[in-house]
Amino acid sequence: MSTVVKKRTNSFRANVKIACSLWGALPTATYSRLEDLTTKYGFSVAAGDLQLLDGVWYVTHAGLLRLSFRRNCAGIRTTILHDLSDAAARRWIFKATAYRSAHKGFVGYGDADPSNTSPLVRGAEMRVAETRAVNRALRKAYGIGLCSVEELGSHAFSAESPKAGSADPPNGNGSAKGQPRLRDRLCLVIRNYELDPTLVKRYAADFCGTETLRNASRDLVEAFVSTVAKEAANDRAALICKLNSYNQPEEVRP
Repeated sequence: MSTVVKKRTNSFRANVKIACSLWGALPTATYSRLEDLTTKYGFSVAAGDLQLLDGVWYVTHAGLLRLSFRRNCAGIRTTILHDLSDAAARRWIFKATAYRSAHKGFVGYGDADPSNTSPLVRGAEMRVAETRAVNRALRKAYGIGLCSVEELGSHAFSAESPKAGSADPPNGNGSAKGQPRLRDRLCLVIRNYELDPTLVKRYAADFCGTETLRNASRDLVEAFVSTVAKEAANDRAALICKLNSYNQPEEVRP
């Protein structure tokens, strides 16, 4: 086995292991798609390059940037389209050009306003629009048909509780009415605000009063996801300080 093939095989095995620990056993189609994404693009689940929502793989902004670096991207240029944007309505449209070489660019457009963004990023619609434009340009440049997480509308980030009568597993990780699972929503918060996953898990266990998040009821998990999302949006620095307290020995933790 060549060094390259061996490296790809090891990367895929690592991706499968981490993906299963995050989202449970993978269906055959999802498993095969992950193999293709690992082999063709070198995406890493551990690095946060991919997210699995309702059984569908999505690439992340960070994953696309890392891919562009590996493929020696010559640069990315973004321009705000003032004529199409409306600052009063917080609606922004960007044009991005990703250059695979100095003379070969691929164009992508991104828009964002309060109607198609998460409440977690309210007030940051301009940055979201630019990120979406960059993502689309990079996906065109490197032939990635996979949609990016940042391009999803507000429904993908809903933090509202499911309506009464929805059937969810008792461990709080089921999806409701087509919404992403609670674990997926928590993963998005962790990635969007660059939080330490291990410390978030410890905070969750403390919040829910269980040894692991898996053992908590859905109501408790729902409450925790909503709480940590609000804390991250309102004061990320304070949340980081709180999370760091879970990195201390139990006897000195405040």
